[in-house]
Amino acid sequence: MANLKDIRDRIKSVKSIQKVTKAMKMVAAAKMRRAQERMEHSRPYSNSLTEVIHHLLPDVDRNSLPLLDVREIKRKAYVIVSADRGLAGALNTNLLKVAQKEIDEFGKENVDLFCIGKKARDHFKRREYNIITSHVDFWADMEFDSAMKIGRSIIEHFTSGKVDEIHVVFNYFINVGKQEVKSEILLPLIFEAEDNVAHDRLYEPSKEELVSSLIPRHLNVQMWKYLLESYASEQAARMLAMENATTNAEDMIKDLTLQFNKARQAAITTEMLEIVGGAEALG
Repeated sequence: MANLKDIRDRIKSVKSIQKVTKAMKMVAAAKMRRAQERMEHSRPYSNSLTEVIHHLLPDVDRNSLPLLDVREIKRKAYVIVSADRGLAGALNTNLLKVAQKEIDEFGKENVDLFCIGKKARDHFKRREYNIITSHVDFWADMEFDSAMKIGRSIIEHFTSGKVDEIHVVFNYFINVGKQEVKSEILLPLIFEAEDNVAHDRLYEPSKEELVSSLIPRHLNVQMWKYLLESYASEQAARMLAMENATTNAEDMIKDLTLQFNKARQAAITTEMLEIVGGAEALG
């Protein structure tokens, strides 16, 4: 059995770690509330814009805009949206596992990567995947301009013909206790036809003008959505992980305290036996 000093030092160490995890949980909770508010405010606009384009595309000539160009898929690009830091449970691990599986199934030599977050960049850089560009250390000051800047280079990669399809792998925020890894096709824009029902629609301005205006805006909003969903998911996962760590530390302190009391009682009993034995020897 460990001596009293060792157990006392372990209890002190665990209490110090518990203070850190509790503070990190509170910080993550505050960040998550703000991120969740921004995400929930953006969802209605994103969904409405997607619905408008969904109704518009069947009546539009795809040759009118390079972003609508559907080509034979010979090369893909993947946008991997991860976190910069760990201590968020299995959030990053699950995301990278899904992304790597999809990339390897298509063939890593035929895939270009855009890594958002240090975890994705470091993971694929170590494995020598073809990383076109990476974006890190911007989450704290993330604004809509960040999404536009990131999206600009990704969209240009498609319109220039370097890739034929772009996928985005990100964490979708369901609730505080659950986040889901999703893989969506960003480009080309393809929506399922509506049950072959003919619609007599009038467009003001023209269909071409609407498409030229809405599609770039839609892509920027989509990139903004991916960032907001991922950031809210990260903070929720970190808050839950730190809460579990704090609870585990509490349980560990209780077990160590019990060990300490047992060791102290054993030491006292030993001392009493030695005293009694010494007194009997003198008698």
